[in-house]
Amino acid sequence: MNATPDKQLSLTDPDARSMKTRGNGIVGYNVQTAVDASHHLIVAHDVVNTGSDRSQLTRMAKQARVAMGTGQLTAIADRRYYKSDEILACEQAGITVALPKPQTSDKRLKGLFGRDRFHYEPDQNAYRCAAGEWLTWRFRNVESGRTLDTYWSSACPHCPIKARCTTGPQRRLKRWVHEDVLEAVQARLDAQPDTMRIRRQTAEHPFGTLKAWMGATHFLTRTLPNVRTEMSLHVLAYNLKRVLNLLGPIALIRAIQA
Repeated sequence: MNATPDKQLSLTDPDARSMKTRGNGIVGYNVQTAVDASHHLIVAHDVVNTGSDRSQLTRMAKQARVAMGTGQLTAIADRRYYKSDEILACEQAGITVALPKPQTSDKRLKGLFGRDRFHYEPDQNAYRCAAGEWLTWRFRNVESGRTLDTYWSSACPHCPIKARCTTGPQRRLKRWVHEDVLEAVQARLDAQPDTMRIRRQTAEHPFGTLKAWMGATHFLTRTLPNVRTEMSLHVLAYNLKRVLNLLGPIALIRAIQA
């Protein structure tokens, strides 16, 4: 059973549209939902006032698993949720994650080889480059709280395709000690290319429906506790209508009475 945590839009307080934070940011709210891919019910939701989704994956996935009463869960999200620590936390909690990695490196824009041209060999604890040379382990350090191993090859200065690889003395690669978890996520996506289509079909419809119901002004209340209450009412209405479509009114009434 899949659940898809995703934020499709940031709904703003209509009374706060002209209010500014630092710079030109508009005061608003970040809506998070987890949607059951089988029945398209919103199984977990929250409203936060942080603009980024990168720290929401584990929290929402855990809430969805509790709500669904399942021990096994696949959480599908878009690239805005990609954060190494969050993916690792899901893995350690027994939650399978599927989401694409954002392309943040500027190597390809500069006409240089991307990281995908280097293949890691676990038995050798080394990378094989496009020229067939080995980038061997050199040292381990901690950067921004993450333990990283650094690799490079002594053959770089004399490599015939060095100009296509790096502008420095040698091409250096850094590998997180839990990089195998991230590689498993990518391998999962490569093996199931329709995964992100499932996310779009699952997560976007509820948000589109709620946005249409709420109208152009979106949230009518102010302050985070009130907005969370308002969002809960919208989610309740959506789920009730969805269950009515799935079961019909008689079956729903019987289920409520039971």
